[in-house]
Amino acid sequence: MQNNLQQATSLYLKQHAQQPVHWQLWSENTLAEAVSADRPIFLSIGYSGSHWCQVMSRESFSDAVTANVLNQHFCCIKVDREERPDLDKVYLSAMQLLTQHGGGWPLNLFLDPKTLLPFFAGTYFPAQTQNGQPGFADLLMRLFEAYDKKREELTSQSDKLSNTLQQLAPPALDPELTDTALITACRDGLAERFDSAEGGFGQSMKFAMPGSIDRLIKHWAYLRRDKAADKDALEMVMTTLTQIARGGVFDHLGGGFFRYAQDRQWRIPHFEKVLYDNAQLLSVYAQATKLGGDALFEDALTTTVDWLMREMRDDAGGFYASQDGASLGQRGRHYLWRREQAKKLLDEDAYLLIETLYALDKPASVDNHWILHRRDSYRSVIERLSMTQKTGDALLSEARRRLLDERAQRTPPITDKKILSGWNGLLITGLCESFDALRNEAWLDTAQEIADFLRTQCWNGEHLSVCWQDGRTTGPAYLDDYANVLQGLLSLLSFRWRESDATFAQALADTAIALFYDNDNGGFYFTPADQPALIFKPKPTFDEALPPGNAAATQALLKLGKLLGNTTYLDAATNTLLWARAIMERYPANHCGLITALQSSAENQTVVLRGPVDAMAQWRDQLTAGYRPWLNVYCLPYDIEGPTPDYLPGLVSTVTRGAVTAFVFSDGRPSQPIGDLAELERTLGIA
Repeated sequence: MQNNLQQATSLYLKQHAQQPVHWQLWSENTLAEAVSADRPIFLSIGYSGSHWCQVMSRESFSDAVTANVLNQHFCCIKVDREERPDLDKVYLSAMQLLTQHGGGWPLNLFLDPKTLLPFFAGTYFPAQTQNGQPGFADLLMRLFEAYDKKREELTSQSDKLSNTLQQLAPPALDPELTDTALITACRDGLAERFDSAEGGFGQSMKFAMPGSIDRLIKHWAYLRRDKAADKDALEMVMTTLTQIARGGVFDHLGGGFFRYAQDRQWRIPHFEKVLYDNAQLLSVYAQATKLGGDALFEDALTTTVDWLMREMRDDAGGFYASQDGASLGQRGRHYLWRREQAKKLLDEDAYLLIETLYALDKPASVDNHWILHRRDSYRSVIERLSMTQKTGDALLSEARRRLLDERAQRTPPITDKKILSGWNGLLITGLCESFDALRNEAWLDTAQEIADFLRTQCWNGEHLSVCWQDGRTTGPAYLDDYANVLQGLLSLLSFRWRESDATFAQALADTAIALFYDNDNGGFYFTPADQPALIFKPKPTFDEALPPGNAAATQALLKLGKLLGNTTYLDAATNTLLWARAIMERYPANHCGLITALQSSAENQTVVLRGPVDAMAQWRDQLTAGYRPWLNVYCLPYDIEGPTPDYLPGLVSTVTRGAVTAFVFSDGRPSQPIGDLAELERTLGIA
């Protein structure tokens, strides 16, 4: 064998293509060769932006001695976790069971070639002996010796692991809590984790957790509709979003949010920007902005979209996966400042504003460098400096431009240019919600172009691809991809109805049910039925960095099923909620996405408007003013491209096309036509 990664499109795999390790791709041929040679498999899973993946790559995989041990005794397989999230999900679960630790990347496992079950697993292994842990080459020899001489013992351990893996899917049980009690339990669980002083959830390293923020703002909104109040839930949302947007975890010059904060106060980020974080944060900042104007939130939205358009967009129309946090081998180097660097670029007044606003007058953040973050509100800073709002705005705008131009001359972080279907689906939703908040039509245009890209480049008429790069697709998509793209299309359809998007949405829904749905028990598997089986079939329900596929699929199928009156979609969604009920009740605060689906299944309303485009838009804006997450409004002009959709028969018989006519849907059936906006508002209970 030789290193076989040279033809890979993945940046992560290319980074290992010149190493002396004889890396192979995960394939039937590779697995068969491992069985034939009776060699244990060394499976290493990671991604390009991972710091510890880079460290282990330098220390061990580029070392000739270590590579020789690997090549002599193991079949070595390298996997990009973003291209093969199925392998990552399955083997991360196995690693967690074996080690009783949370896991991370690189994810390194040693597999029996016949069963593909791991007998040893871990994350980063040091090259040299450290804290009683053997160096990696020494560990490799010990593991090969155990495989060679203690096969029965390892096989027995693997069998136990296999039995445990098969039991991970929760059983379908009857509810013990009412829906209202479960929804409240989720809210209370999040409140227990909330950091009231600094925002966010937890007390040390902080992730934004947009799914939790989304659940809390929806919880507040649904209660408010029912004339109840939960000011504390809204306070948790606003405090968290404010602290994130002020913190160093937000890029105040270039826009975009970093992966997480390494401290409780959100000041020191892990310098990596990932598309799925930013897509979801666009959504929650847009939702909060709809509650009332907030300059901080509006700036976060605008500059984040600007960054995406400037640095993350491929000419073909999709958006890249991530930007690494390192440049020239140093974490965060691209983003750090010294005071004198800023002073040289700015006049005295502008520097004084920047120094005060972004805490350059406070102690340095990292190694005598400053990470720009706001300790105080902008208004309080300009008042303290005796500046008018107009003067401050002009100085700030020019200063940020100068600093960003200077930063652009530095060596940039590496961009991973693979385009992942599911992440781009999340961005469609984020852009649509951002448009809803700030009415920038260009953002809606961009969302539409992403949908066109996914339909033309990642969809072959029967299957969705997980990834596109350099004109090539790589492998079949997974549940998350279908669900997030479907969600994105439904968001886009609520602002601009195109028959091509509606047809695409139905095709995705049909394929998702055919490939992923568990007809016996309800719920969706993560992996498609037409792909080779792995050591177990996960059915994800827990909130993670990405919303779990079962939650996203259920939410989308409820929307589409109610609109089209398609009982197949509605039944799949309902049965998924029934199947997941036991695990939701056991861990309510870890199931924000599914609990949102549960609430929407009973309480959401669907309205279809027909008539002139501009007039329908005015009705829609009136209906969705403020934040009403339970209301799904679709505007269908009479001049839809192509034939009139036959799945909406009740909508084509309106008396006149010159005025707006509304239909309120219940179980997929339209109401009698409503031609008066005030009457429609009374019908919907929002008058």
